[in-house]
Amino acid sequence: MVVLEAEVRDRPKAAPTEGGAASRRSEHKEPRSPVRWALLGVLFVVMIVPIYLLVVNAFKSQQDILDNPFSVPLSGLTFEHMSAAVNSPQFNVIGGYGFTLFLVVVVDVLCILLAGPAAYAIARSLKRRTQLVLLYFLAGTFIPGAAVIIPVIYVLREVGLANTVTGLVAHDVASTLPVSIFLFVGFIRTIPVDIDHAATIDGAGRYRTFWSIVFPLMRPAVVTVLILNSIGIWNDFVSPQILLSPSSGHYTVTTAIYAGISQYSTDLTKVFPNLLLAVAPVVIFFIYMQRHIISGLTVGAVKG
Repeated sequence: MVVLEAEVRDRPKAAPTEGGAASRRSEHKEPRSPVRWALLGVLFVVMIVPIYLLVVNAFKSQQDILDNPFSVPLSGLTFEHMSAAVNSPQFNVIGGYGFTLFLVVVVDVLCILLAGPAAYAIARSLKRRTQLVLLYFLAGTFIPGAAVIIPVIYVLREVGLANTVTGLVAHDVASTLPVSIFLFVGFIRTIPVDIDHAATIDGAGRYRTFWSIVFPLMRPAVVTVLILNSIGIWNDFVSPQILLSPSSGHYTVTTAIYAGISQYSTDLTKVFPNLLLAVAPVVIFFIYMQRHIISGLTVGAVKG
């Protein structure tokens, strides 16, 4: 009996399991700071209040909006003003959606076709001049688009693309390239170079290696670029308003909304429904795709 007790005392203690250690860490975990929750609450209110006002007032009468814009009179809500905005004789909202969607698709496709190979060449090169090219593209992200719109007009006029859809597409593609190339370069650098070497041994060239092997691995970054570019083009007002005059007959969603409400700026029953028509699609799109944006930005943040 004494021998058994001695063996039990001399037996080494078992190492704590991972689950037990995790539970103890959770027990000693510090509570979240109330300041953080307060800041998040303030940010939430700042962002949700304008959306709330936009949605609620789009279905109210002029008097209800002026009396109490925050109220929700269930008996006074009506779809009359929204229907009038959709069927407005000043502009065709469905046509504006169609043209803007066409613009988004064309710009996104051209941006991927140009930014992808350029980013691949920059990411796989160790030459100093190649890194200078990356800095050149990166500098384009710090230039406000409105600051170069006047020089763009003169350039398009010289090449015969002023007041044309082609000129607007060329401008939008050029404005989306800097950020797209920057994100692609960061992501491609996380892909092992050994994949390229294996493809070369199998007889694949640089273009085939990129489009057949590297590009499919870039799906998170590609999705992020497509989402960011699509939202930016959809919300853009200055470029189509200046580069496409009313005589062109083409209206994006933002320019069509402006044309429809500019002369009715004091009639809130026309302002709120039209603004809701412009904002609703991109808000729904962003909420649905936000997890892809976050994953695409974080995957290429650290080189693995």
